[in-house]
Amino acid sequence: MILDGSEASAIERAAAALAAGELVAMPTETVYGLAARADDDGAVARIFAAKGRPADHPLIVHVATPDAADRFAAEMPPLARRLAQAFWPGPLTLIVKRREGLAAAAAGGQDTVGLRCPSHPVAQALLTAAARLGVPGVAAPSANRFGRISPTRAAHVADEFGDTLLVLDGGACEVGIESSIVDCSRGHPVLLRPGILPVERLEAVAGEPLRAPDALAPRASGTLEAHYAPRARLRLMDGPRLKAALEVLGNSPPRLALYSRTVVPGRASGIVHRTMPSSPEAAAHELFAALRDLDAQGVPLIWVEAPPAGSEWDGVRDRLTRAAAA
Repeated sequence: MILDGSEASAIERAAAALAAGELVAMPTETVYGLAARADDDGAVARIFAAKGRPADHPLIVHVATPDAADRFAAEMPPLARRLAQAFWPGPLTLIVKRREGLAAAAAGGQDTVGLRCPSHPVAQALLTAAARLGVPGVAAPSANRFGRISPTRAAHVADEFGDTLLVLDGGACEVGIESSIVDCSRGHPVLLRPGILPVERLEAVAGEPLRAPDALAPRASGTLEAHYAPRARLRLMDGPRLKAALEVLGNSPPRLALYSRTVVPGRASGIVHRTMPSSPEAAAHELFAALRDLDAQGVPLIWVEAPPAGSEWDGVRDRLTRAAAA
């Protein structure tokens, strides 16, 4: 059931559903999330069941305000507070030590928890209304079946779960890929997942370089090797290799889809082509919607031109690399 997220009655209905332990799909600036109240492990278990997601793969807890994060955090170290002050509300998740006895299911049983304050006005309205009903925050992974393409429109969520789920329609997600995740739980910042925020901006606020994950890094949402995958087999190639592969196929290639910035399929028949935007922001905004559209063509193969070098493309590159690994 898709409701207009700009209507107050829809917000109140969704907030009441969350307070009762039910699932609600909500828009954020990154992707649509499948939400349940984070302080109710039984409600959170419904997320895992609906998605087919392993129960030890942690979720991100969304809160209405930076101050609300203190309800779930055992502590917010100075590093986390600096990053929150600079980027919240916005597309950044911070990993901190979890308050004992709270949100254990959402955290996948870990002693850390991922926290985010989204900027989307519908998400803000829902979280604020839910807080008035005693819901301190919601666990909300992407509203899709586990491992598949994340949804950036309300219709994508309905395609995944049918008409039994209450979905707040907030339009197309502005960012289009999931948040950056920075681990702040061990005294130094670790980038667990890139997003739309360039690493240089994060490091400027952190006051030190962001480290790469190591064996002691906590598990985090969306960091499995294979993720974000269409039904078609996705292959990621740089421009020259992609062009050479098309030339080898000749004028009668197998049916496939091509998503590229600089390479065009020429006169070959049987190729569904879509142009990737030249800016990382525009590419991120349409990435998942474009992959869904190409997948809907029923092609067995999707060939994608790899994004150019540069940290501003890290989020798009990460999602495509994981999609290709599935």
